Amino acid sequence: MAKPYASEMAQLGTTLDWICQSDITGLKNSLRTACSLPMVAIGSGGSLSAAHGLASNHRQFSQKISVVSTPLEITREPIEKQSTNWLLSAGGQNVDVLAAVSALIAREPSHLVVMTGRDDTKLTEICRAHPFVDLHIFPPPAGKDGFLATNSLFGFSGLIQRAYTLLFQNEKTWNDTADAIRRTIGASVDGPGRMKVMSEPLWQRSTTVVLYGPATSLGAIDLESKFTEAALGSIQLADFRNFAHGRHHWLAKRGNDSGVIALVAPEDRKLAEKTLALLPDDIPQVVIDLPGGGSAGLASLLAAFELTGLAGIAQGIDPGRPGVPMFGRHLYRLKPPREKAEKPRHGLSQRDVVAIERKSANSIECLEKAGKISFWEQNLNQFRDAILSEHFDAIVLDYDGTVVETRARKAPPNKRLTQKLVECLKADIWVCFATGRGKSVRTALQDVIPEQYWEKVLIGYYNGAEIGSLKDDLIPDGNPQVGNALHKAAELLRTDEELTGICEQEDRTYQITVSCKNNVDSTYLFHRVTELLAREDCNDVSVVRSGHSIDVLSPMVSKNNVAQALRKNNSSVSILSIGDSGGLNGNDHDLLAGPFSLSVDKISSNPATCWNLGSRGQRGPEILAEYLDAIECNDGTFRFRKGALK
Repeated sequence: MAKPYASEMAQLGTTLDWICQSDITGLKNSLRTACSLPMVAIGSGGSLSAAHGLASNHRQFSQKISVVSTPLEITREPIEKQSTNWLLSAGGQNVDVLAAVSALIAREPSHLVVMTGRDDTKLTEICRAHPFVDLHIFPPPAGKDGFLATNSLFGFSGLIQRAYTLLFQNEKTWNDTADAIRRTIGASVDGPGRMKVMSEPLWQRSTTVVLYGPATSLGAIDLESKFTEAALGSIQLADFRNFAHGRHHWLAKRGNDSGVIALVAPEDRKLAEKTLALLPDDIPQVVIDLPGGGSAGLASLLAAFELTGLAGIAQGIDPGRPGVPMFGRHLYRLKPPREKAEKPRHGLSQRDVVAIERKSANSIECLEKAGKISFWEQNLNQFRDAILSEHFDAIVLDYDGTVVETRARKAPPNKRLTQKLVECLKADIWVCFATGRGKSVRTALQDVIPEQYWEKVLIGYYNGAEIGSLKDDLIPDGNPQVGNALHKAAELLRTDEELTGICEQEDRTYQITVSCKNNVDSTYLFHRVTELLAREDCNDVSVVRSGHSIDVLSPMVSKNNVAQALRKNNSSVSILSIGDSGGLNGNDHDLLAGPFSLSVDKISSNPATCWNLGSRGQRGPEILAEYLDAIECNDGTFRFRKGALK
C-alpha cells in the first residue's frame, strides 16, 4: 500500500543526513569524467525532475551543454557518441527505463552512467552485463516512495548536488548548503501555518502559473509533475522573462480562475518584484523566498513538496496515495514499441554492421545513401581474412582499459582472462604487455600467473621505455627523476603557472605522466601540454593519451618496443596486438598500427587495420575476453577458429 504523504515529508530530515553521510567517491569519479563532455540526463516520472536538476548542475558547474530526455525520446533519437549519458531511476524496474538503458548500451556512447535506488533489479542486471557502464546504487533510507517521488527524488538530487559541490568547490560550501536546506526543512515542519494561509486562495482556482528563475527551476518542474500526477490542479510554467513573451496573456483572459506562485532566489528578487507588481490585483499571488547559492535548487524542490501537500489537503487528496485507476495500471505496464530487427542489408552480419559503424563513425543507413558500404565491407573482409588465416607466436596486450577496466586499475585481471592467458603460456606462446604504468603491473600479474611461466611473459613498462620479463623484479627501476631527454619538458610543465594548478605531474626516467586534478577537462589539458611543448621546441618528445592520464615520452619510446624486443631473437615472429586507445594521439596508436591489431574500444581511421570486432554494447576486458575465447592454442602458436569474429 502506498505511504501517506505526510509520513514521507516527515522523513526528509533523515534523507538529508543520508545525503551528507553517503560515500559518493564513485559518483564523483563519474562526474569527473562527465565534466569534459556534453550531457544527456534521462528520467521518467519523479526521476525526470532529478534529471532536470542534474542537467542544470552540469551546465552551471562544468559549463558544458546539457539536455534532458525521457526514455522514449532516447530510444528514438540519435545521440552524440562523445557525450555523457545519465539514466536515473529510483526503482529500476519499469519497462521504459529498461528499454532506454538497452538502447543506450547498443549505441555505445563515450560515457554511460546509471543511478538507481535498488539492487538486484533487471536494470542492475543489464548494467552488470556491460561493465563499462558506471552503475551507482543508493538505496534511500526512507525506502520506496509512495505514489509521488519524494525522498528518492530529494536524495538523488542532493547526492548529485553534493558531488558537484565537492568536485568543483569544497566541503565547507557543501556544509553551508546542507545547513541552509536543514533550516528549510525545519521551517516547513515547525511553521506550516504561514504557508497554508498564504496558499489557500490558490486552491480555489483551477490553474496556477508558476514563475521561477534558473536557480529554482527544479522546484517548478517538480511542482508541475506532482500536481499533474496527483490530479491536484493545472500548472503552467514560465521563467520570469519568458512569461513576458505571450504567456502573461493567460491571466488577461482567464485570471479569474488562475493564481500565481513565484519561486524566488535572491538573484531574481528585483525582477520578481517588478514582474509581480504589474499583475492584476485580483489574481492571488504566493511569493516563496528561497536561500541563494547552491541551496536554491534543493530548497525550491522542498517548497514544491510542501505546496503539493497543502494542495492535497485543500482538495481532499492524499498525494502519497491518490488512487490509481485500472487503465492507469495498464498504461504503466504497456511496453514501449521496439524497433524491428531487420536483417542487415548487403549480406552483412550484425557484427559486421557494428564493426563498420565504429570504423566509419557513421550509420549503415548513411553509408548506404553515400554509396560507401562496399568500400568498408571490402576492407573489413580483407582485414578479418588476414587475421583469421594467420598463425601467431605471441600476443602483446595493453593493460589499463584492455586487461582491466580503467576505473578499476588496482584490481587484478578477472579469472576468465587469466585462465585464457595461462592457457597460451602452457602452449609455449609469448604473452606480453605494453603499459604506461610501472611495477604495479608486474606485481598484479605475479599474483595471478603461475611462477613457472614468468620468463615467457614480457612487459614493456612506461609505454615500452623499460622492458623485462615478469620474473625480473629489478625492472622497472622506478627512478622518480627524468632523464636528459625529458629534462627541458619536465621543467616547462612544472613551472607553467596554469598547469601547476590544474594537474599533477609524475616524473620517470623516460616518461612524464600528467593527470587532471578534480574537474579539469582532459582534452583541454592534452592540448595545453602539447602546445606548450611545441612552442618551446620540445619537438623530439611525443605526447600520448590514455583513459586516465597524459604521457610525455622520450624519443624512441613506444609500445612497439615490446614487439621489437621479441623480434631480436626471432625476426619472423608473428604478433597479435590488442589495445583500447588506437586513435590518433592514443597511447596504443603505434601498437595498433601494424597489420595484425585489434581494438577493444577506440580505433584509428585506417581501414586496413585496428578494427574493433567485439559485440555491440561491450568494450574493454569484455571484448578482450571475446577475442581470447575465439582462439585455439597449439604447440607454440595460436590462431582464431574458423568463422570467428563474424
